[in-house]
Amino acid sequence: MTQIHSQAPVPSEKKVMLSAVQPSNRLTLGNYLGALKNWVQLQSQFDCLFFAVDLHAVTVRQDPKELKEQTYRAIATYIAAGIDPNSVTLFAQSHVPQHAELAWILNCFVYMGELGRMTQFKDKSAKQDQNISVGLFTYPALMAADILLYKTHLVPVGEDQKQHLEITRDIAHRMNQIYGSDLFTIPEVYIPPVGARIMSLQNPLSKMSKSDPDPNSAVYLTDSDDQIRKKLKRAVTDSGSDIVYSEEKPGIRNLIDIQSAITGRSTQQITDAYAGKQYGHLKVETAELVAATVGPIRNRTEELLRDTSYLDSLLKKGAEKAKTRASNTLKDVYERIGFIPRG
Repeated sequence: MTQIHSQAPVPSEKKVMLSAVQPSNRLTLGNYLGALKNWVQLQSQFDCLFFAVDLHAVTVRQDPKELKEQTYRAIATYIAAGIDPNSVTLFAQSHVPQHAELAWILNCFVYMGELGRMTQFKDKSAKQDQNISVGLFTYPALMAADILLYKTHLVPVGEDQKQHLEITRDIAHRMNQIYGSDLFTIPEVYIPPVGARIMSLQNPLSKMSKSDPDPNSAVYLTDSDDQIRKKLKRAVTDSGSDIVYSEEKPGIRNLIDIQSAITGRSTQQITDAYAGKQYGHLKVETAELVAATVGPIRNRTEELLRDTSYLDSLLKKGAEKAKTRASNTLKDVYERIGFIPRG
């Protein structure tokens, strides 16, 4: 799969970039440093679509009230982090019915064996044990619809999502061979200028996750400054006392990565600054950096959530923009498949 690197020149006609976060839990520092922070930097370079994937969230049973609140919170957090709703297309996935419509068509062009090999399905279904929903199995078809609806060129994805982009490309190639090579744009992986993969504070060998049952494993963008300080103070470190950036010291490495992602300083510069210092210095200073970063986002998010009418107006505007684009793609797909045109 082709990967687009940050140093590649951006053509005068902006390429379409699409990304989203599932609003099933509170967003974390990892979501911000690994995704949102890059979105903010990319929104002027590309034709960007950012949304909350609430349809994906219901592949696992959700509390209706919480899902609604978390979807609002996700959109509010995007804006609080620096996304300009006037520069990008910002919406909730369920507000654009073309996502579900195209997903059904794509379900008819993806194979059981392909879906059964998906790592995320294997992992999530193993946790559910029984009564696994069909939606969890066919999740990649909906994700493919999300991407293909908008003629997307570039998708920033982490390691855990690359397999989903691969199956999206396979479906697109398959349908292009049947119905015309110009039906779908084949999406590529985009590697941001600064890629941050933030790990769990309690298990630095695992990625920081908003669904981790241990609340001390993640810094949430809703956490108070005191909560942030306590979590970083309790962060798992490693044996020894030297602060070095090494795979043998994943806990220390993670704290340095967090500092690097926030400040833009190299890991070597940060490591050099801690020569002769103790782990405690690294924890305290990382905590203060994180608190100073999360605080303004948290406060702005809460401000936006006090009156959701503003968010409703933005979501309505964003959905209309998205529907116009998505309708064109869906109409083309329907015509080529042989459906009678809608009146």
